Amino acid sequence: MTVRRTAAGIVALGFAPLVLTTVAATPAAAHGSMEDPVSRVSACFAEGPESPKSAACKAAVAAGGTQAFYDWNEVNIPDAAGKHKEIIPDGKLCSAGRDKYKGLDLPRADWPATAMKPGQHTFRYKATAPHKGTFELYVTKDGYDPAKPLKWSDLESKPFAKVTNPTLKDGSYVIDGTVPKKSGRHLIYSIWQRSDSPEAFYTCSDVTFGGGAASAQAPEAPDERDIKAGMDKSTVDHNGHGGDQHPAGHQGAQHDSETPDADKSDNSANAPVPNGGSDKTKLAETGSDDNTAPLAIGGAAVLAAGAGVLFATARRRATKSRG
Repeated sequence: MTVRRTAAGIVALGFAPLVLTTVAATPAAAHGSMEDPVSRVSACFAEGPESPKSAACKAAVAAGGTQAFYDWNEVNIPDAAGKHKEIIPDGKLCSAGRDKYKGLDLPRADWPATAMKPGQHTFRYKATAPHKGTFELYVTKDGYDPAKPLKWSDLESKPFAKVTNPTLKDGSYVIDGTVPKKSGRHLIYSIWQRSDSPEAFYTCSDVTFGGGAASAQAPEAPDERDIKAGMDKSTVDHNGHGGDQHPAGHQGAQHDSETPDADKSDNSANAPVPNGGSDKTKLAETGSDDNTAPLAIGGAAVLAAGAGVLFATARRRATKSRG
């Protein structure tokens, strides 16, 4: 075999390891939850799934177990496609109809609640895997009773805030809205419908307006240390949803990135970076991770080094055969 053919064989065989290296670099990440005002699932995760502090979070863990709160950033339906009211039953809005998160649906008036005021407010939504899409924020009607199961009819008919592709700042989406005049205890319900996938995410955030009974404990959103500490126990990533079943009619529904052609539907990764932004920003828009490139490059470097050694060996053998 000639040196050229040997080298060509090395390159051809080396391509597969390079592809595997790139695939293995796919990030393990979920998606997010409301952090201002703090969502129920975020509050209970921050308290600690194994030993929550508030009575409401203790009851939620007792009802559904701890795993739902380690998987705090994935209260979703993969194939919602905007049909939220059709596929999420009354009484199950906070869990998105998923049995895994049923503890979030408990009707009680002592969920940790964030103090709010009517008027302009900047909402923040922690995005552990950002995606393009539209956020809609609803607030409960006057007369809302938190001790009863939450129904669609308990929400105002129109969202008080609706934003498409909001600004992503410091790992969180920033959503500006004008909160209606309310008093007492209420709930803010968010719907995040992706535009690059039929997938949608949902949150319930308990709030109190001046004059109403506040919760004994104000909720806190998980910080980076909480998120990092809980990663080992999370079962959620881009390749699945913790192995649990989704609502009736949604069993077996796949996340968009479970299919080989998933990324073909979103051309944002190939678009110019807006406003001079970095490649990291462009990757974030589709839920990718900028760790992918270094890992792929590292794999290519290892491959190149191996190819060099084999090439030199083949050359020496060829020289000896001619001698």
